[in-house]
Amino acid sequence: MHNRLVHRFGPQFWWPADSSFEVILGAYLTQNTSWKAVEVSLKNLRDAGALTIHGFRSLPVGRLKELIRPSGFYSRKAPALKAFIAMLDEGFEGSLDRLAAVPTATLRNRLLQLPGVGPETADAILLYALGHPVPVADEYLRRISVRHSLIEPTPGKNRQGYEAMVQLTRDAFRTDPDANRSTLFNEFHALTVAVGKAYCGKTPACERCPLAEDLKLAHQRLTSAEAP
Repeated sequence: MHNRLVHRFGPQFWWPADSSFEVILGAYLTQNTSWKAVEVSLKNLRDAGALTIHGFRSLPVGRLKELIRPSGFYSRKAPALKAFIAMLDEGFEGSLDRLAAVPTATLRNRLLQLPGVGPETADAILLYALGHPVPVADEYLRRISVRHSLIEPTPGKNRQGYEAMVQLTRDAFRTDPDANRSTLFNEFHALTVAVGKAYCGKTPACERCPLAEDLKLAHQRLTSAEAP
């Protein structure tokens, strides 16, 4: 799937940001909203001089809520972002480099303890902002994985379903060298977003999708498995 998507869409060069801290802000703000809305909030923060840790730290919560209002859920996201800064200051002297040096499993658990951070947000921060080789899964990958019979459908969003997608991606790239795995996880997530937006929405457009051949194989596997 990765190779077919690269052939169709080319390199994605994700995450769209100028700094690791901007990636972290985007990972929080993009929850339950569109990236276009996040871009407006990030521009507001940039104009306010708050796209740096120092600038963001000095921003009052009330003002922060106003700036990120376009992203929605600002009353929840603003204190969650402030909690991240508090954790960074108290445990890592305000340094993302110190934070990134923590072993992956330990750091993931630390992030998941923060308010407003679920598995997808934690993994996006780990991969795109802090350089840890972890897969990121989202709704687009869930649709692709279910429609291609790679995972069992689960009702709604839940931790078990998310971890199944992450493990699926990890297994797929297991034989690749460690040095390449971050890049592969990065590109694969971006590519699944690209194909998801173009073809695998709530109403799929499978005929024109670059993964159409893989879908045929999935149906063949499913038919074989169900045969008496």
